[in-house]
Amino acid sequence: MGLTFSSFDHFYEEEETFAAVYERIAATVLAEARRQPVVYAVPGHPLVAEEPTRLIMAGAAAEGLTVAVKPAMSFLDALYAALPLDPAEGVVLLDGQNLDPRLVCPHFPTVVMQVYSRLVAAEAKLFLMDFYPDSHLITVMRAAGVPGEEKRADIPLFELDRLPWIDHLTTVYLPPTPRKPKPSYSVAPLVRILARLRGVEGCPWDKKQTHESLKRFLLEETYEVLEAIDSGKPYNLCEELGDLLLQIVFHAQIAAETGKFDFADVIRAITKKMVYRHPHVFSTQQVKDSLEVLTNWERLKKKERSGVTFGSVTRSLPALLYATNVQEKASRLGFDWEDWRGAMEKVLEEVNEIKRAVEAGKGVSSEIGDLLFAVVNVARLLGVDAEEALRQSTDKFIRRMEYIESRAKEEGVDLRDLSLRQMDIWWEEAKRGEAKG
Repeated sequence: MGLTFSSFDHFYEEEETFAAVYERIAATVLAEARRQPVVYAVPGHPLVAEEPTRLIMAGAAAEGLTVAVKPAMSFLDALYAALPLDPAEGVVLLDGQNLDPRLVCPHFPTVVMQVYSRLVAAEAKLFLMDFYPDSHLITVMRAAGVPGEEKRADIPLFELDRLPWIDHLTTVYLPPTPRKPKPSYSVAPLVRILARLRGVEGCPWDKKQTHESLKRFLLEETYEVLEAIDSGKPYNLCEELGDLLLQIVFHAQIAAETGKFDFADVIRAITKKMVYRHPHVFSTQQVKDSLEVLTNWERLKKKERSGVTFGSVTRSLPALLYATNVQEKASRLGFDWEDWRGAMEKVLEEVNEIKRAVEAGKGVSSEIGDLLFAVVNVARLLGVDAEEALRQSTDKFIRRMEYIESRAKEEGVDLRDLSLRQMDIWWEEAKRGEAKG
């Protein structure tokens, strides 16, 4: 038609996120509009699922620039015709790039826009399965209304991310649920409670907390969850998981107050990470066993974080768990004993090293550390959780000492006045009692 124009397609290749692309488009259009009249043209209606339009209009209003919106047929019009669907009966529109649980209404026809890729489709599927049955029949439309390009698939929700042709022209339609929808348990009420507690008229203690001051509570709640698991009582575990969740929401609220991130960002980030690191589930990659899953996990993790080195293991972990994680990481790289026997020889070697260090009067601490590290290796290769094994042995020691205490009390003897020989006798009694039990 003889029109001269500039395309923004290359922005999508040059920026890392859609948000950055949209901001750059708006900035470019506004910069040109300061010099001369400019037309920003989009495929479809400029106010339907076009974030750059909103940014341009907001920027123009702030600068006093005049904006005229020229309406056009949107992809929604084509979609309504293709389905067919009467929007007058009520339609919920969701943005596949920013799914908001507050907008979900399974008893209304629902359209999910901007399902740009299979990765976005996977995230949308996981989100929607909290509100719809996994087998809920949906319609996936690509290029609705475009002759020769239109594609349609009527599939169950759980297969959403398995279509190979999903791209930037894809939209998903979910018909109303024919029965009562799956209940959704939102964390939103807890988020609102924390916001109120931290608000102007909130709780003085909650308001003064920081990430640093909450560290000890986060650690305590984590250990209480572990104790609840050991107790085997579901109601204890349920309660302690709630306490741990509170700490996570607390930290997210503190971050939200400074504009760094909020709880929605936490959920969005971990959801994206889980989908990305499980290509054998959400994509076409095949794995033969759990070891290959862990190997792929480390590879993808390193790809995500270019600065990650072998030493990038959380040092604040309990020492035995820290050692186990380091050894497992080395094993996935191929640096490991053939089996537990080689590791056991290393344990015996380290015992002798301690003897020599004691005789020399130096290096004892280092050699004891080497022995503990070697013992963790043996445990790992035998499939034993070293952290849990030591915890159980410590509990066992406590039980036997409590038995000695009770026997001393029965005999009217102060525990500190007992001979080591008498303690050993009662210790063996405690062992025999455990064996019978």
